[in-house]
Amino acid sequence: MPALRILHTNDFHGKLNERRFGLLKSLREEADLYFDCGDAIKCGNLAIPVSPDPAWAHLQALDCTASVPGNRESHPLAMGMRAKFAGVSHPILCANWFDKSGVSVFARSQCFEVRGVRVGVFGVMVPIATRRMTLYPASQYEWTQAIEAAREVAAALRPECDLLIALTHIGLPQDRRLAEACPELDLILGGHSHDVLESPEVIGRASICQTGSHGRFAGKIKAVRSSSGWSVQNRLLPL
Repeated sequence: MPALRILHTNDFHGKLNERRFGLLKSLREEADLYFDCGDAIKCGNLAIPVSPDPAWAHLQALDCTASVPGNRESHPLAMGMRAKFAGVSHPILCANWFDKSGVSVFARSQCFEVRGVRVGVFGVMVPIATRRMTLYPASQYEWTQAIEAAREVAAALRPECDLLIALTHIGLPQDRRLAEACPELDLILGGHSHDVLESPEVIGRASICQTGSHGRFAGKIKAVRSSSGWSVQNRLLPL
């Protein structure tokens, strides 16, 4: 089975400028898949942008395979959420963000076939308004616990794919818990805690990767399947 080449980024915080876009474009040409793990936009949690954030156009031009929302992309009100996601054209995945009728705001997961490999991908993010929070009555949305949602989706996806990837915006400590709670996972691409992981952190069968923040690095993964699972090599490339 051929190696898969995966490009990943996280936590741009509005720093995906033209220079970084140019560097990423050349890296994207060499990658089979490109994932972003949230907080791409400049606007803060409760702020409402007046125009589409330029990060979305850049991610479209980079043919982003999928991304998970970060807290910067969230908003407790529907009008704020629509403004934040104005201009998005790539798939957004999130398994733990719902409206209050229980309908998922975004697709929870998606499957891709690349070079004959069935790749299952889902997203989970840090909860913004749960039933225990004071913000909950004013919010038009609710977020369930990320690891609980991930366990449900991972169990359903595993039989359908060769490589199972979680896109997360929950921080490295929670990514470690996720790897322990979901032994089905092969790869966790994370964000939120701004950790710079020079090499993957392996827990069980899962390799955890994260690229820091503010466009300092992109990650370039080479994933090779063997009889014992997936071997993941990750290089951080300065942007």
